[in-house]
Amino acid sequence: QVQLVESGGGLVQAGDSLRLSCAASGRPFSNNAMGWFRQAPGKEREFVASINWGGRSTDYANSVKGRFTISRDNAKNTVYLQMNNLKPEDSAAYYCAARSIPYDRNTYSRESDYNYWGQGTQVTVSS
Repeated sequence: QVQLVESGGGLVQAGDSLRLSCAASGRPFSNNAMGWFRQAPGKEREFVASINWGGRSTDYANSVKGRFTISRDNAKNTVYLQMNNLKPEDSAAYYCAARSIPYDRNTYSRESDYNYWGQGTQVTVSS
């Protein structure tokens, strides 16, 4: 059974940093594109960042560019989201997602592009 488990969320102050982790189990995802999305209360889930299977191509939402960095450790079957200079508007539940098609050089920003999802980890940024 495929599982994506996010961790690393918490309550921080504006300007602080957090690193989210997404550990995959049940099958290897080292050859698959992965992404991070977030959903704030009362809002739709939105794209945050994506990384292709080799880790050489990344994509970010404009709202997080220059502050967030997505990376992966294929040996650990884990993808990370380093979040710096956090703002109150970054408060949301953060979800990890993975595609089922391997060896894809592209990155993806639509929810429908992903086949597997984690349960989410909450990030709250106070002002």
